[in-house]
Amino acid sequence: MSEKIDCAVIGAGVVGLAIARGLALAGREVVILEAEEAFGTHTSSRNSEVIHAGIYYPTGSLKARLCVPGGRALYQYCAAHGVNHRRIGKLIVATGPDQIEGLKKYQRQAEINGIGDLRMLTVNEIAELEPEVRAVAGFLSPSTGIVDSHGLMLAYLGDAEARGASLALASPVNSGAVTGDGIALNVGGNEAMTIVCNTVINSAGFNAQAVARTITGIPPDTIPPTYYAIGHYYTLSGTAPFKRLIYPVARQDWLGVHVTVDLGGRVKFGPDFSWIDRIDYCFDESRTAAFYEAIRRYYPGLKDGALQPGYTGIRPKITGKGEPAADFVIQGLRDHGIKGLVNLYGIESPGLTSSLAIADYVAELLKN
Repeated sequence: MSEKIDCAVIGAGVVGLAIARGLALAGREVVILEAEEAFGTHTSSRNSEVIHAGIYYPTGSLKARLCVPGGRALYQYCAAHGVNHRRIGKLIVATGPDQIEGLKKYQRQAEINGIGDLRMLTVNEIAELEPEVRAVAGFLSPSTGIVDSHGLMLAYLGDAEARGASLALASPVNSGAVTGDGIALNVGGNEAMTIVCNTVINSAGFNAQAVARTITGIPPDTIPPTYYAIGHYYTLSGTAPFKRLIYPVARQDWLGVHVTVDLGGRVKFGPDFSWIDRIDYCFDESRTAAFYEAIRRYYPGLKDGALQPGYTGIRPKITGKGEPAADFVIQGLRDHGIKGLVNLYGIESPGLTSSLAIADYVAELLKN
């Protein structure tokens, strides 16, 4: 069985849903194809739920260019659509003199990225804002916040469906081909069929490369490699000692074990960072001692036994161990030569924050 449709969005994570919403609002016919039994079951629901200000990202990168306007748009969207969120702010702290230069580097990069509201803090000011934090220096990012990621995805999906989009769950894309009539996708599931699409958005998260490799006609050299990095989150038992997010100066290729306060006031620590070979959300409790050590650098009052295993999340990486962290890769006609196709690879943090801006970026690519 074969059917002709206008647009297919592969992947119903927060970015795929934002893109589907944008296309539907523009009057396009949209079908969202999701391999799992529910939307947003992977990266979109296993993260810190932070609205990032855009401090860290390299000059001119897509992450920098999309995070800053994306965050502003996200705050406006959440307020207008009743999505639970809060602009609680973030402290970035140095726990020793050797980290102060790192703080200054962050501040310089933030200014380049168009973030003008960072405020350097004295030790006394840090103590006034967050008495449990020990630091020798730090600054406040008032634009950083938190959001209910599930509520956000529901809102995006609701907007899309209100304009005629449909969500097909348990509908994996098994293969496909670029044809003269469009891009054919062979969709599995209980009602397997072939759909021929004018437009295909491959927003399948850490499966995006695998999906692309099954579509005949996509140049193999345009598909980046696939790597996975897992992060663990611990929750804190007892009364929350913090009102804001707390981030230490980064170590190596990740941002360190930071503090997130969720919308219910609960505190969680994480993520850590380690490379894995396959998708596996198993929680490794042997990491507990390393968490206590990392957290006590800035929260010395952490009591033994206060950390409880939380959950894990997996980052969809396109560069591996020892390589520089990659930017978002969002490919259109100029990149792969196929009209109507956009591939999104390596959409990790700040993908949620950037989701509305990514949707706008994809819409522009489709005009060319």
